[in-house]
Formats: sequence, structure tokens, C-alpha cells
Amino acid sequence: MTEKLLQYLWNYKVFKHFNFKDIEGNSVEIIHFGKWNKNAGPDFLDAKIKINGLLIAGNIELHVRSSDWIFHNHSHDPNYQNIILHVIFQHDIEINVLSDKNVPALELKNYIDENTLWKYERLVDNNQFIPCEGIFDKNKIPINFHEGNILKKLEEKSLELEQSLIQHKNNFEAVLFHSFAYSFGLKVNAPIFRQIAESIDYSIVNKIRQNPSQLEALLFGISGWLDSPKDNQMKTWKREFEFIKTKFNISDFTLHPKFLRLRPPNFPTIRLSQLADLYFQHQNLFSKIISARKADQIYEVFNPVTASKYWDTHFNFGTVSAFHPKTLSKDFIDLIILNTILPLQYAYHRYHNEEIADEIITFYQSIPAEKNSVTQGWKKLGLRINNALESQSLIYHYKNSCENKSCLACGIGLKLLKE
Repeated sequence: MTEKLLQYLWNYKVFKHFNFKDIEGNSVEIIHFGKWNKNAGPDFLDAKIKINGLLIAGNIELHVRSSDWIFHNHSHDPNYQNIILHVIFQHDIEINVLSDKNVPALELKNYIDENTLWKYERLVDNNQFIPCEGIFDKNKIPINFHEGNILKKLEEKSLELEQSLIQHKNNFEAVLFHSFAYSFGLKVNAPIFRQIAESIDYSIVNKIRQNPSQLEALLFGISGWLDSPKDNQMKTWKREFEFIKTKFNISDFTLHPKFLRLRPPNFPTIRLSQLADLYFQHQNLFSKIISARKADQIYEVFNPVTASKYWDTHFNFGTVSAFHPKTLSKDFIDLIILNTILPLQYAYHRYHNEEIADEIITFYQSIPAEKNSVTQGWKKLGLRINNALESQSLIYHYKNSCENKSCLACGIGLKLLKE
């Protein structure tokens, strides 16, 4: 038993019955269990109980053992002066300061089903894919579980984007550029790509985007790749970069994207070239992204995007490979939609106090589910994952609840423990 579990059971009223009696044998009727207090002070506030026909209002404190009251130094803490009930799992000693005030002690040990404790132990003491794997039941997933997870994720992302907007003077186009750079970097280079994008004043991107070679040169130069040209094209990019550096007073600051453990189509050289082409092809890119309500509209924006001709026969500088145009795959575009476009749409309309949640949810449902180790893990538990709404929800839930073993804050965990 832990104090956190005891609070959880009290809050959700997970007991065999409610014919409570205190340690003196007096009947205790819980009129209102109180509001769970996650901050300093008593565990449950504004509770109401009836004992010996007397209605009492105040706060309730929970402990695993009575003696924890002493160990936690509550006796002289003014926050604990209005305690009306001391709830404990096991009564081990008399607490004089409470008994002198006629504060009853309620021992819960015999009111909690042992099966509940067994299930909790199985949740927290295992190394399976998810803590509740051994007792998981797909039918216990709450109604609107996926929608709730997605909205939580979007709210969190909105807060991040709002901070970025403050930093960049409410320039949504600049924030979109940084977000695209992050997504084009994928897991390995995402933070570095964002740093590269944020190191460039977006007004410079706007001024040179009509010349894709210059925008490529700028991205390649900041990546530190043009110092020692290996062929004529690299010499051209280097001249462009030196010109841009001088014209816009760009510092010598460089970042170095990684190639290790990446498949050639995901090399940072290819992805940065594609990012440059995206901004060359769409001068009104932001409005197209914000106004899109269907995946097909996004595909129309990204389908023509490709790395420049040099990369038809290269994956890295100076090393010739077989001819292969470096376009964007549908799976990659779907990742861009999920990780960049939909969160930015949500944040943009939230910023302007416009309700768009239902449209965003529908958008998620129109995109195929991702395939990765997390979604595969859920599928092995018998779940059908029909679209990106469900896959994104399950990925979010896995990372925020299952990996942290936050079973007591999980809707699925609640149902499994209660039943």
C-alpha cells in the first residue's frame, strides 16, 4: 500500500462497502469525500461526515499508518488544524493531538478488496509493454478516450507554440518555418534543424526563397558543409552563402546535423534541400497550411516538393550515386501533417479564439494510422487501430502514462482497478 494509492481509492470510492466504523466502533457516514488536494496541505478539502448524529465539515488527511501523522510533522502545522477525519490503511498508534480533539480515525484495511491491491501490484511491478498488460481489457477503454488524448496533446503543443510566438513577436510564419524544420529533421536531427531555422531571421528566408539555390546554400552553410568544396556545385553554393552572409550580416555560427544511423533518403542533406524547395514552390505557404481542412489539400502542397537536381545523383556531397529523384513519401507527409500542421492549425485558431477542435479531430481520422513499435505493442493486446486519431492517442498515452506507470491517473487503469 502507498499513500498515493490510498488517496486514489478514497477519491474514486473503491471500497467493498461504505458501512464505515471508526477505530472506536462508531458509525461514520461520509456525506462528501472532499476535493482531492494535489497541493500542500490536507489530502481532501471541504469534506462532510456524520458521526453519532453530528454533521461535521472540514478536511480529511490520509496516511498508510497512523504514525505517519507524527513522521510528517502535522501536529504543529496550521494547515492541519481543521481535520475532521484521519483516514489510515492501518492503525498502529494513538495520535493524542487528534484524539484530544475528538477527531475520529477510520482504518480502511478491511474495506479494500485484496484483489484491488493485487491488481495494483501487478500494474507497478512489471517490465511489460504497458503495466496493465497482464490484466488489460480492450473493452475497458473509456468513451472519447482517443479524442481526449489528442486534445490534451494539442493543448500542450499550443502552449509550446505560444512561447515560441512570444519569442518571435507573434510571427506565425516564422514559427511555421521552425516547426517544419524540426519535422524535416526527424528524430535524429529535429533539434538541430530547429536551431538552424531559428538562427536565421525569417525575413531573410522570405527575401531569398524565390532563389532555391540561395536558400539551400544558406541552410548548407550554417550546417558547416561548404568549407571545403568537393565539386563545382558545392563551389556555387559556397559563393552564394558568402554573398548572403555578407549581405545580411549573418554570423559564423554553425551547427552540424548527424548522418549516423540514418537511411540515405533521410540524410540531412536531402531533407534540408527538400525544405528549401518547399519554401521556393509556395510563396503563400502559411495560408495554404492554415486553410487546409482535408489531407488531399496538404498532399497537393507537398507532392511536388523534391530535393534539387544535384541530389538526383547524390546523397552526400561529392559522392555520386544512381539517379533517383528525392521526393517526399506519403508516409513522410503524413508525419508532417500530424506533428506540425495540425498542432499549428489548432494553436493558430486557439490564439484567435476560434473553435476548431471538431474539425481537427475529423482531420486526424482521415489520415492512416502510424506503424511503429508502440502501435505494434497495442495491436498485440488486441486493439484495432483504424486511423491516426487512434494511433496518435495511443502513442501519447503510452509516453505520458504507461512509460511513467501513472496507472492511478489513467482512465483504463481506473476501470481495471474498480472492477
